[in-house]
Amino acid sequence: MIKTTVVGSYPMLDWLAAYPSQQALEDATMVVLKTQELAEIDVIADGELYRFDINHPETNGMIEYFVQSLGNVRSEITRADVEIFGKQKGMGFRVRPAAVVEGAIDEGMLDLVHAYRRISKLTNVPLKFTVTGPHMLSKTLLDYHYKDLPSLSHALATVLAKQITEIDAAVVQIDEANLPGSPEEWEWAASAINVMLDAVPKVPAVHLCFGNYGGQTIQKGTWDKLIAYINALHADHVVLEFAHRGYNELEYFKDLRPEVGIGLGVVDIKSTVIETPERIAKRLEDAVLLLGEDRIRYIHPDCGFWMLKRSIANAKIRALTLGRNLFEGRFD
Repeated sequence: MIKTTVVGSYPMLDWLAAYPSQQALEDATMVVLKTQELAEIDVIADGELYRFDINHPETNGMIEYFVQSLGNVRSEITRADVEIFGKQKGMGFRVRPAAVVEGAIDEGMLDLVHAYRRISKLTNVPLKFTVTGPHMLSKTLLDYHYKDLPSLSHALATVLAKQITEIDAAVVQIDEANLPGSPEEWEWAASAINVMLDAVPKVPAVHLCFGNYGGQTIQKGTWDKLIAYINALHADHVVLEFAHRGYNELEYFKDLRPEVGIGLGVVDIKSTVIETPERIAKRLEDAVLLLGEDRIRYIHPDCGFWMLKRSIANAKIRALTLGRNLFEGRFD
């Protein structure tokens, strides 16, 4: 059976933003989980609500949450820091660094294990836990210590891997949304992310997309430039953006080694139009006909849902299961 899943984030609930508390956060997370359970999603995610930072809503906590709690990392940004960061390549959409590295990185106050254990008690359905990848995190930092991106990326991967070893979620997904725009960096990026993938207790996955910064695509590139990178990953499957880009590039994945399963994006999170089950089933059918049976292991949205209204996100979530069931010929 082809499984349904989501990529990670969910829209911030209005009442949680208005009256934040630990109890409200737990209640809101249960809403997110139950929404997916009722839609019969096979592998659900927590919605990442606890990572949301009102000061950085454009990235929904995908970056600052991970780096600003690390040891020897400074979150107070000076005018000089901003000027130096502006001269770095590959992160033109950010004016300010997420943080400044001033010494050898350690885990500091970051505690992914506690976050996972708190959420895992709220559902009995297989759970996905998401972690931002070392390539993307390294590109958002201003580094005064390691002096080069590969060294910084491997240092981040080592710290994050130590915590991942204690996260026994059904799937641990590492998110890399910057590499597709910098494919020439694939070798050191693959080496770093594999440190994290090798630490996953159960099923390791990698999410790749061309950006979802404030609901916009920000990376230019094509999938064919990333096949060598994907083939180098120590991952069970990759979670890929396709619905927004179109499916003309699917043919490149004929060269993907058979051990790596494909997750097919069939829901466009940059559009408010709700996909019909028929459209999702057709997208899945075309992909299977092109790549062969047993190549598509998951269908999912292109990226997280955080920039959509809840009603739209919920309808797109329901469409995933209905479309998969239609494709597989299972009707209620």
